[in-house]
Amino acid sequence: MNKYRVFIWLIGMLTIACREQRLSADEIAKDEKEAYENPVVAGDFADPSVIRVKDTYYATGTSSEWAPELFYHNNLYYVYYVAKRKSDGVSCIGVATSENPEKGFFDQGILLEYAKEAIDPFVFDDNGQLYITWKAYGLDERPIELLGSKLSSDGLKLEGQPFSLLKDNNRRGIEGQDILKKHNYYYLFYSEGGCCGSSCDYDVRVARAASVQGPYEKCAENPILEGSDRWKCPGHGTIVETPDKRYFYLHHAYRRKDDVYTGRQGVLDEVFWDKEAGWPYFEIKDSLMVQAGLPVKGTAQKPDNGIFDDFAASSLSKFWQWDFRHAQPQVALEQGNLCMAGDTLGNNKTGTVLTVRPVWGTYEINTEVVNSNPSLKGLVLYGDVNQAVGIGITGDKVQVWEVKGNVRSILKESPLEAGGSVWLKISVEAGYRCKFYWSQDKGSWHELQKPGAAFYNASTLPQWDRSSRPGLFHYGKTNEPACFSSFRISYNTPS
Repeated sequence: MNKYRVFIWLIGMLTIACREQRLSADEIAKDEKEAYENPVVAGDFADPSVIRVKDTYYATGTSSEWAPELFYHNNLYYVYYVAKRKSDGVSCIGVATSENPEKGFFDQGILLEYAKEAIDPFVFDDNGQLYITWKAYGLDERPIELLGSKLSSDGLKLEGQPFSLLKDNNRRGIEGQDILKKHNYYYLFYSEGGCCGSSCDYDVRVARAASVQGPYEKCAENPILEGSDRWKCPGHGTIVETPDKRYFYLHHAYRRKDDVYTGRQGVLDEVFWDKEAGWPYFEIKDSLMVQAGLPVKGTAQKPDNGIFDDFAASSLSKFWQWDFRHAQPQVALEQGNLCMAGDTLGNNKTGTVLTVRPVWGTYEINTEVVNSNPSLKGLVLYGDVNQAVGIGITGDKVQVWEVKGNVRSILKESPLEAGGSVWLKISVEAGYRCKFYWSQDKGSWHELQKPGAAFYNASTLPQWDRSSRPGLFHYGKTNEPACFSSFRISYNTPS
C-alpha cells in the first residue's frame, strides 16, 4: 500500500475535515444549573470514537463503511481504520498516525488481514501493553466473535496470536466493543443485535474479566442500555473519562421521530458504577438521557440552528461533504459565489455533489443559481451515485429529476424566462416527503412535481446505515460549471 495522507473521516461515505469532529471544552460541560441535550453531535455520526488529550476532546464517526477508532499514545494520534482488499475481498485493519489530527494523518499501512470481516477496531493500553480488539467473521459460515491481540509498543503491528474475548452464541450479532479497566476488572462494553435500518434492535451490554484476555462474565442486568420513546437502537460507542473521574459513553442512536432519515446521531450518556457489585449502569436503562448535566464546568452546548453559507470565505466551509468514491468536486469561490464542476456525463448519472448532514427530518433547502449553460445545476437529495433526486436548471428549463437503479429520468420540467438568476427550493417532511419549487423573482414560488403525485417519496434512497444528504449538484462538463450565490438549510423542529 502506498503511503499517503488521510483524514479521520477516511472510512465514511463522505469526507469532512477532521477538526469539525473535535469536541472542545466549549461544547461539553457540567454544572447544577447547566445541562446538555442529546444529540451532542447532531446528524449522521455513527459508530463514534472519542478520546481526551489534556483538556481537548476529539471524536470521529463513520457515515457508511466501517468504523474508525481514535487512540493517543506517546504524543502521537492514531486512527485505526478498515479496508477490504479488492483482489480477494479479505477484510483488513490499517492504521494512520498524526502529530496534529487537525492537519491530517499519515497512513502506516495494514496491520492485520482477517477473513471476510474484520471491523470495529478498538485499542486498549493495559499499563503499557497495547492491545487491539476487533469484530471477526459474520460474513461467512462462522459465527461472529470478538477477537484481540497484543500490539507492538508503537501500535503499528500485531504481536503473538489472536485470542477470543466473546462469542456470539445467540447469533444476534455482537460488535462495537470498548474495554475499560476499573475495580481490578476489565469491563467489555459491546453492542448486540441489528445496528441499522427501520427494523434495528441494537442495545448495549457489558461483560467483565480479571484478565484482559478473559474469560468474560456477562452482566445479569444486560442489556444495560436500550431504546426509548425518543431514541432507538443505541450502541457502538466508546467511553471517555473526564478530569473529575466521571465516565461518559459517546455512542449512536436513531431519533425515533425521524426514524432512519437523519442517520445514527451522536448521543452522550453518563456511566455510573454500582458500589457493591461493581457493575456499570446507566441512569435509566430504557431511556437515553434527553437532558443531563454537562460534563465539564463553565461551558455550554451550542445550538444547531441550521446552516447558511454565502460563500464569502476564502475557502470552502468545513461542513460540506462529498462522496469519497468519486472525484472531489472542482470548487472555486469567486466574488461571493461558489462555482463547482466535475465531468459527469459518463456512467455517473447523478453528477458531482456537495452535501450536508440533516439534523432533523423536516427541513427546507434553498439556493440561488446565478449562471446559465447546458449543464444541469441545483439542489439534490443524495443517497448515492445510483439513487438521488433533485431540481435543477439547464439552459432555459427547470427540471425535477431522479436517478433510481442508475437510470436517470426527468419527472417534470418547465420553461424559464430568459436571463437572470433562478431560486430553487426543496422542502422535506418526515425525512422522505419531498416537494420542489422554483422562482425567478425570489418571491413567487412555483411548485414542480411529478404529475399525479402529492410529493416525491424519497424513502427508496439508501437509508440502511446512513441518511440521505441534501445539498448542491452539478451534472455536465467541467468547462460548464454550476455557480451558486448561497445555500441554506433550515429546520422546522418540533417543540
